[in-house]
Amino acid sequence: MHLLTGDDESILLTAVGEVVRRVLGDEDRMLALDEFDGPEYELGAVVDSAQTPPFLTEKRVVLARGVGRFTADDVGVLVAYLADPAPTTELVLVGGGGRMAKALTDAVKKSGGTIVDSSPPSRPKERQGWVEEQAKASGVKLDPQALHLVAGWLGEDAGRLQGILETLVSTYGTGATVRSAQVEPFLGDAGGVAPWDLTDAIDKGETQGALRMLHRMMGAGERHPLAVLLILHGHYAKMLCLDGSGARDEASAAEAMGIKPGFPARKALDQFRRLGGDGVSRAIGLLAQADLDLKGVRDLPGELVMEVLVARLSRLVRR
Repeated sequence: MHLLTGDDESILLTAVGEVVRRVLGDEDRMLALDEFDGPEYELGAVVDSAQTPPFLTEKRVVLARGVGRFTADDVGVLVAYLADPAPTTELVLVGGGGRMAKALTDAVKKSGGTIVDSSPPSRPKERQGWVEEQAKASGVKLDPQALHLVAGWLGEDAGRLQGILETLVSTYGTGATVRSAQVEPFLGDAGGVAPWDLTDAIDKGETQGALRMLHRMMGAGERHPLAVLLILHGHYAKMLCLDGSGARDEASAAEAMGIKPGFPARKALDQFRRLGGDGVSRAIGLLAQADLDLKGVRDLPGELVMEVLVARLSRLVRR
């Protein structure tokens, strides 16, 4: 029993393909694999297939995609099957189409099945480790510089990794150690980045780095300037809540901002201390002006408005 989920469709498809190949082994795919996909099939048909004895093979592999579209009531027949599954069937369920019914997830766990979340980690260090694992699984090894380069280039677009790895394998062969100079010619435009990549660069006063993150968010990330402005407004609005609050530690800062204590609260408090109340007020003023400019008060391209805003925000730290 295998349940696979994930936010990135291309990565999820790769993970499903690997599981299906592994459980099929040497069996004839045409004889052993029964696949369900699309909006028409019902879980009753999946269960009927899973309960059918194999024909001319030692086992059956039943693959059902998009099981997230089924409600808690719909999955009852599948939950009942998982209580006593056929020993000759490998059942592979793939999320998608909606939120997974909790009853189904619980039934998979109770039956001893494998649950795989193919979503890559969001933290940079963990993401780099994930890239390294994917590279090894594809048959190539990236040296530390190449690993850092690829992980940074991907940003939020982790689904582009498989294509790069396939290109590297076809170019340099299985088992090769690939260096950054060998990878770079195959990298196109860098992928989008997470909002905190932009705000972290601004908070550090790294103007050039912040502008690069901005371009990636609006380019490969396809975020509208107003969407980026909203992210920045939320970032500084939290710090504005600390002005005059008397917050001295993580707990009191979290209470002032109306969030749970933790890293975000501590991070906002540290940055508020760097900027001070005047700096945060100045930032809010810059955001308000940019909002007006984006809405047509001044005839300026949206990208230029955001570039000026990000540059000015990052320089507040230096002041």
